[in-house]
Amino acid sequence: MHRLLVPSESLAQDLAVLPQDAVRHLKVLRPKPGEEIELFDGRGRTRRYAWSPAGLRACGERATHPAPSSQLTLFACVTKGSRWDWTIEKAVELGVSRIVPVISDRCIVRLAADEREAKAERWRRIAEDAARQSDAVWLPEVLAPVDFPRALELVKGTDRVFVGALTNPPPPPLLEAVAQSHARTREHADNCSLGLFVGPEGDFTPEELASLLAIATPASFGPTILRAETAAIFGLSVLAATRH
Repeated sequence: MHRLLVPSESLAQDLAVLPQDAVRHLKVLRPKPGEEIELFDGRGRTRRYAWSPAGLRACGERATHPAPSSQLTLFACVTKGSRWDWTIEKAVELGVSRIVPVISDRCIVRLAADEREAKAERWRRIAEDAARQSDAVWLPEVLAPVDFPRALELVKGTDRVFVGALTNPPPPPLLEAVAQSHARTREHADNCSLGLFVGPEGDFTPEELASLLAIATPASFGPTILRAETAAIFGLSVLAATRH
């Protein structure tokens, strides 16, 4: 079924009034008379409508879907071009609750302060498209890029954050590190906020890694070296699996 993202108030209308973005999507879809289309607001509410020449008319009641019981945050150093866009798209498909783009010392991508909000707006549109296509009903929060020290403050506000890092002794595999963390606190992932921190193409500086490991849990992502975008999706997949 095709889906369109709309403001919450649109779902209260029996004859839908669509924002311009949704109107453009609808024209591309070219629905047939009677074809059903789901409208969603990205905040857990959905409603089905049927297309007619007069517009979209409601054919179902509004449904409310509860938010995930645990929040999942991706802290990721911004990578180049389409790799970053792909990371956002796949993170949404995996049910991430929040995306924190990070600018660290070794990031290839450098963004001036006055560029960051405009970039975030574009990334939010990518997240919206990913949610529309993947049947997600909750949109993640996509922050404007933050510098590494600010990211550390956000990590401190997250219950458990895991980071792929080489340490001595070697850290356990990510899935094992998650299980050990749950066992230590006797608290399941459903009752806490989880986070994954992924470094840039050039890796963290020693100082950044030391400050991060003081508040986050190191883990191994396997025997091979993963690209930054691969590490993000691998790690999110593992953490998402522990929530079910």
